[in-house]
Amino acid sequence: MADQIQKIVTELPDLRNVKGVWAVADDRVARGDAAFAADLGIALAGTYGSGEPVWQYRNVFDHLLRLLTTTAGPGNVAQAARLVSSAEVADRKLDRYAASLLAACQEAEDLAVAFTDSASEELLACLVHELVLRRVVVERTPEIVGWATSRHRGQHPLGWLPLTLSELERSADLPRHSVRGRGQSIPYDPSESRELAVLADVDVPSWEETTTEATAAAMGKAVEGWIADSNGRVEARVFELADPLEARSVPNALLGVGLECLHGVGDGAALSVAVQPPAQAWRVLFAAASTGGAYGSGSFGAYGRLAAWQSLAALAGSPEGATPDEVEARVRGCVWHGFAADTKWFEQVAWDIGLAALAPGRRRLAVLAATDTD
Repeated sequence: MADQIQKIVTELPDLRNVKGVWAVADDRVARGDAAFAADLGIALAGTYGSGEPVWQYRNVFDHLLRLLTTTAGPGNVAQAARLVSSAEVADRKLDRYAASLLAACQEAEDLAVAFTDSASEELLACLVHELVLRRVVVERTPEIVGWATSRHRGQHPLGWLPLTLSELERSADLPRHSVRGRGQSIPYDPSESRELAVLADVDVPSWEETTTEATAAAMGKAVEGWIADSNGRVEARVFELADPLEARSVPNALLGVGLECLHGVGDGAALSVAVQPPAQAWRVLFAAASTGGAYGSGSFGAYGRLAAWQSLAALAGSPEGATPDEVEARVRGCVWHGFAADTKWFEQVAWDIGLAALAPGRRRLAVLAATDTD
């Protein structure tokens, strides 16, 4: 086996088509030799994984990872975890990707083997919440719940998230993985929205902008990747109103506070605003964070879940250090609006978000707009 792996590693950069290597790995895994695929991946990473890897390496490595994670069985799970957690490969973003693949394609009982082996903490933390998003009751698998409730878990960034789904999260749009690729639906259901109009006879209370750098960053957590990995723009702002704002007057307020994203509305550009349930706001933010923008692969499910809640919490005005239950109660107490405008600020391609949260008491209006293009 070592000779065959070395031959593949040596000849890989000269190949014009890597499907022959795929076929060798497919055959080995089909015959129960998952270790071959993991060993090959580790050897390839050790040779080509640093710097700018050759396309043949990226292609074959991704196939090996998909092959192990999407082929059912605890042996394949164990080898996938060994591959991703090896010193030659170790990468936090790869852990997130592998966790999404495993949770989508393996039974919880088979995944238990990863929690009793030497898999990385990052892989396991992501895997727990990928399973939660898929409505897996992790408490039914002792190895998984034992790891997830261990003392050190609370120190991990994902430790804030509960091990059960909120009702707000039950419409999460999750990828469908296979050895050949990934599919995803678009998170929008117009039947869940009630459109509002700009009213000619409504006055908006006087207002003061109270946006801080920290609050804007927290509100934009779900679309961080649109800036870091792509061509995105984000506008995140908070306004305090002198008097309570009627929910029906939110369109007028959005136009009145001087948002950059709405510059041009009324001069040929149209604005649409609709009241939405908080679950729809979470769904949009989760999709933005988990799948990314025009470029980049996003944060996947576990960190997408965390980022969606971080953005929701900041939009709703939750205090720092609030528990998940406290954040959800605050989010449910807000009146949520989705908005869209055909202004020059929005790219009008496929990655446009407009959200506004009118907080309990109706004197705080928080706005998040984001757009991206290829």
